[in-house]
Amino acid sequence: MVTYLDAHSAPLKNTGQIRLHGPEGFEAMRKACQLTARCLDALASIVAPGVTTNAIDRFVYEFGADNGALPATLNYRGYTKSSCTSINHVVCHGIPDDKPLRDGDIVNVDVTYILDGWHGDSSRMYPVGDIKRAAERLMEVTHECLMRGIAAVRPGARTGAIGAAIQSYAESERCSVVRDFCGHGVGQLFHDAPNILHYGTLNEGVELREGMIFTIEPMINLGRPHVKVLADGWTAVTRDRSLTAQYEHTVGVTNDGCEVFTLSPAGLFAPGLKLG
Repeated sequence: MVTYLDAHSAPLKNTGQIRLHGPEGFEAMRKACQLTARCLDALASIVAPGVTTNAIDRFVYEFGADNGALPATLNYRGYTKSSCTSINHVVCHGIPDDKPLRDGDIVNVDVTYILDGWHGDSSRMYPVGDIKRAAERLMEVTHECLMRGIAAVRPGARTGAIGAAIQSYAESERCSVVRDFCGHGVGQLFHDAPNILHYGTLNEGVELREGMIFTIEPMINLGRPHVKVLADGWTAVTRDRSLTAQYEHTVGVTNDGCEVFTLSPAGLFAPGLKLG
């Protein structure tokens, strides 16, 4: 049985209950999420062949520090970096290191800042130099999956409608949806209820209500959907080593749809892609 409660009266731990936020929560999330979006905008001119993911990670830390925020991933369950950098066949949770990016790579950078106690969570894909058309197309399909998932968000719909919109489009484009990871409630907690699956059927899952805040973050593969986690305990890769991509927004359910908190101020969320 799913229960909903006013975020003001909720304990600061994941109890499985779903928080409903008011205007103050939405305003706090706008600020945290826009800081994250500004950082990801700035990375668009930094990600290039020869740049290391450690250099990207240092920029993320310093950008947050300059703006009074801390990265949520830093020391989270033993994770030692300020971001996740997932290259080519890495699905998610890639750990920044000193290996330079190469021309033709695609990389997802996932950033969550904690600002005044609120978590702004978003990720984007970046092309590194000149990329192949197959990689570009995968990024286009993945971005469209995210936008179709967001379009399904409205009060009275169920979380399954988000997954169904994503899955139907991805599979129509001969791609597959990773099932091992999902979106999640977010706010004053990094990971909260409900889970947002990126596959499913229209009328299953939790009912969406005004005030809910969560991420939608589909991971889409050119090959099969299966993944494995490497020995470091974090890095998830496609089992068939096929290319994978991910885009992530944080959204809040409004009275007639949703607000996307992590929109790019500079219009750089998916630069260079043939969208629509």
